[in-house]
Formats: sequence, structure tokens, C-alpha cells
Amino acid sequence: MKVQVLTTSGCSNCSALEKMLDELNVKYETIDVTEHPEYLEKYPIFTAPGLVINEKLEFTGIPKPAELQRKLDELR
Repeated sequence: MKVQVLTTSGCSNCSALEKMLDELNVKYETIDVTEHPEYLEKYPIFTAPGLVINEKLEFTGIPKPAELQRKLDELR
């Protein structure tokens, strides 16, 4: 499973999502969309963070922990 967190600099919600993923022992890649705007073309997020799983935008903002766990379980 490939997990990517789309972030912007200084985004506290992005840090919160990364902490949730860390607590769930999920390996992920962090991508700052201000440095890599091509990700915004592929995944048009209007609020950060964006959570991409297996090249599909699954969440924007911070998902509820139960929703995140359910989605991860579904895709494993």
C-alpha cells in the first residue's frame, strides 16, 4: 500500500495527520505541494492535508480516526 500525505509548509493539520499515521504504524511519504505543484494537478485539494492511498485521493483535512482505520483496513 502506497500512502502519501500532501502538505503545505507550516500546516498544523498536516502534522496531526502524520502523527495519526505514525501511531497506526503506517509508512508514508510526505509531499509539500508548494514545492511539487504537479501533485495539485493530479490531486486537486482545496485544504491541506490531502491523504493519497494507492494513487487515489481518499481524504482532505483530518479524517476521524475510525474512518482512517476503516479505510486502511479495507485497502490492506
